[in-house]
Amino acid sequence: MESPKIKRALVSVSNKIGLSAFAKGLIEAGIELYSTGGTRAHLEKEGLDVYDITAYTGFPEMMDGRLKTLHPKVHGGILCRHDSPTDMNAAQEHGMSTFELVVVNLYPFEATVAKENVTPEEAIENIDIGGPTMVRAAAKNHQFVTVVTSPEQYSPVLEQIQKNGCTTLQLRQSLAYDAFAMTAHYDTAISQYFIELLEGETFPTTLNLRYRRNNVLRYGENPHQQAAVYVDATTSGPSVLTARQLNGKELSYNNLLDLDSALGIVRAFERPAVAIIKHNNPCGAAVADLTVDALSKGLAGDPLSAFGSVIGFNRPVDVASAEVLATPGLFIEAIVAPAFNPDAMKILTTKPKWGSNVRLLHVGALDGKPARWTLRPLEGGTLLQETDLHRDPEDQWTVVTEKKPPSEWMNDLRFAWEIVRFVKSNAIVLCKDEMLLGAGAGQMSRVDSVDIAIRKAGERIDGSVLGSDAFFPFPDSIDRAAAAGVRAIIQPGGSRSDTAVIDACNTHGIPMIFTGRRHFKH
Repeated sequence: MESPKIKRALVSVSNKIGLSAFAKGLIEAGIELYSTGGTRAHLEKEGLDVYDITAYTGFPEMMDGRLKTLHPKVHGGILCRHDSPTDMNAAQEHGMSTFELVVVNLYPFEATVAKENVTPEEAIENIDIGGPTMVRAAAKNHQFVTVVTSPEQYSPVLEQIQKNGCTTLQLRQSLAYDAFAMTAHYDTAISQYFIELLEGETFPTTLNLRYRRNNVLRYGENPHQQAAVYVDATTSGPSVLTARQLNGKELSYNNLLDLDSALGIVRAFERPAVAIIKHNNPCGAAVADLTVDALSKGLAGDPLSAFGSVIGFNRPVDVASAEVLATPGLFIEAIVAPAFNPDAMKILTTKPKWGSNVRLLHVGALDGKPARWTLRPLEGGTLLQETDLHRDPEDQWTVVTEKKPPSEWMNDLRFAWEIVRFVKSNAIVLCKDEMLLGAGAGQMSRVDSVDIAIRKAGERIDGSVLGSDAFFPFPDSIDRAAAAGVRAIIQPGGSRSDTAVIDACNTHGIPMIFTGRRHFKH
């Protein structure tokens, strides 16, 4: 069937960006515009001729604008099938004009509820009823109606209208898809708001997600796997998905995973911090008074593994840090930071051999709230849990051994306890001078993780502290750590063998702290 010529458009929008130019182009193409109060006033102020929708329906806006377009002459004109004699006769009999173009975007519900101290009354009045109804009607009847729901769609629609007086079926189908996706997203936002209003209701009975596709990736974890990346519309904090890429090739699936881990680690520290990630685990991490010192210590933690890593900073990358990264023999895949000094960026992109390809992500200030929830897909469903962001208050820590750690050791113990939560379980970290010396990650037994961390730390281990993400089931790990030169241990406690583990620490003269909270990361 031939696409219908567009004779009339119904326009009702909250977001008026670009509307005047679009409407002017429609009028110049011979299209009659019908509109509601606020939109009509905006267009008439621009000198454009617009028909009042209430004059067309013979029914006034009322109830403070709650009732405007919910009328048979509106929806009959949108839903009428142009190839159906029954529909066309009914429209003619009841004085309905057909609308071949519907331009609607919705009340800003999400922006409203995102404001501080918004009241339920304000939120409810920003729940659009007529808008979604018109959008759904137009999308349903996309065989004959073009539905426009975003200013980004104005240009391609107007281009086709100016060329042919109509739009192609392919474009109308694409716009209908966008329209239904938009109304689904909108309803999900409203549903989530009401869930949060219900006291004691943490987990919804139905989990509706609000993800927008951000990019189709070259491939997934491996070249034979297809992949795409989606942005969670509910997250407002800094994210590698919303960061601005300043340099380098397209980010890969694995780059994004590692950069997200790097950003998560450095956000946990108030002092300048650097995290060096390889295969989603930190192979180096450190804090210092200067960013360049944190970087140097982080790289020294495991120089071999740092080759081909991604790096996260919680401070802007300065010239001194860029010079360190440009050291011959070092190769960096990607860097995420709040900002990049212009001279530092020039060094990074020109001095090393890999400079033209290094991905640089400008994430902005790190003071936004991290995502509250973490999703883990399963075959046939998903797990949902609170993100492990809880700080562990030191006044609940307990020294369980005869020997207490001197105050000058506490910074290293705090650092080890902060880092270990970011290492895959079973997780063991060895730290000294607020830097990571060695990590044992993802092993089936905790003693294997201890052995790996000791081997990674090498000769530097003497005088280090050990952090464990969960309790020790047996004292064998303590014996290995003591023999290697570990001077203090921090762990959650809670094992049936705690007494034996404490006895082993007392035998070796090693102070041990129980934090009372574990930090598995599977």
